[in-house]
Amino acid sequence: QVQLVESGGGSAQPGGSLRLSCTASGYTSNNYCMGWFRQAPEQEREGVAFISTRSAVTYYADSVKGRFTISRDNAKNTVYLQMSALKPEDTAVYYCAARSGIACFGFSWSRSGEYTYWGQGTQVTVSS
Repeated sequence: QVQLVESGGGSAQPGGSLRLSCTASGYTSNNYCMGWFRQAPEQEREGVAFISTRSAVTYYADSVKGRFTISRDNAKNTVYLQMSALKPEDTAVYYCAARSGIACFGFSWSRSGEYTYWGQGTQVTVSS
């Protein structure tokens, strides 16, 4: 059974940093490309970052480019999202998602419907 478990969420002040982790079980993580999404109250889920199976390709939403970094350690079956220079508008529940590696190109990485497996989410709150 495939499971994704996020951790590392919490509270931070504007300008601060947090690192989210997403640990996978039930499959070999390097066979899947991964995305981070977020959803604020009463807003649609939006794609934040994407990483290919062996980290060769990454994409970011314009709103986080230069502030967030996605990475992965396939030996640990874990994907990370390093968030820096946090802003109040980064407040949301953050989710990781997985898509089969055989279909990791030529799709819209920021569309939530393109992913098969999802974690339960972790809350990130940025306020002073």
